[in-house]
Amino acid sequence: MSTTLLRTADELHARVRHGRRAVVMTMGALHEGHATLIRSAREVAGPNGEVVVTVFVNPLQFGAGEDLDRYPRTLDADLKIAEQAGADAVFAPSVEEVYPGGQPQVRVTAGPMGTLLEGASRPGHFDGVLTVVAKLLHLTRPDAALFGQKDAQQLAVIRRMVRDLNFGIEIVGVPTVREADGLALSSRNRYLSADERRTALTLSRALFAGRDRHAAQEALRARAREVPSTRARAEALSAIGESRAAADAHAVAKAVPNAAAAVRAAARTVLDEAVHYDPPLALDYLALVDPADFTEIDDDFTGEAVLAVAARVGTTRLIDNIPLTFAAPGAAS
Repeated sequence: MSTTLLRTADELHARVRHGRRAVVMTMGALHEGHATLIRSAREVAGPNGEVVVTVFVNPLQFGAGEDLDRYPRTLDADLKIAEQAGADAVFAPSVEEVYPGGQPQVRVTAGPMGTLLEGASRPGHFDGVLTVVAKLLHLTRPDAALFGQKDAQQLAVIRRMVRDLNFGIEIVGVPTVREADGLALSSRNRYLSADERRTALTLSRALFAGRDRHAAQEALRARAREVPSTRARAEALSAIGESRAAADAHAVAKAVPNAAAAVRAAARTVLDEAVHYDPPLALDYLALVDPADFTEIDDDFTGEAVLAVAARVGTTRLIDNIPLTFAAPGAAS
């Protein structure tokens, strides 16, 4: 299959559509993570549908001093990757095509969610993201749009925009793709030297430490539920010895009330060690949040959560996250 390169919205709108159209929005410098998004888009669109990949480095989402000028632009290589992954078309408009007449006077604002975490570190970033996503959704007119879960807060604000403003488009999140050593795939990874990359692995190691602590706690919760809190439980514990009973009760007590704090602490321990590396890790934030609004969760929280981290290694800023699920104390395992 040959992938068509389109430069204008008129060219895209002139295409005859059959079935569903799924769009994957990128800033180029495509890698395997993007290829996974494109393959997922093909599944969403179906064999008779259409997959469109947008390649546009959006100036509105870069703040002062960020890497707009040096952000990699590799359109020829991007076309090859898009074609191999199954895209029907690559829409690579100019800045003038997306923003005729200069930067837009009317923009989409991310609201309170856009001021937290990434928004606090990069003021105005999510307003720029939502403005260009809204424009590209109107220009490409898809039935569904796919985004990577690595940019978890971005995915959350896009979902909120589409719901709050009645876009009528399905937003699909695709799990993060990692390299063999655990580093989340990112176009900015190419900026890292060998030593910087070793330090950068701290992000995923910290997340995995938090995940492992969470898994251990959830296992204790499940263990506590296996034997009902009745006389039969007391007799069973007594039969194997009072010390075992005390240990069991102590472990469960520790697991339930401080679950979120323990996850944060496990991840923080790994990150704290990395400040002594050469080069060191400069932590921006570590947060355990509710994906609905990206506010920090409490220790009695139940449901889906996101453990997120952002840090700088040398001159490169990286983000990563993993999803976690906190079960209610009495819920079935």
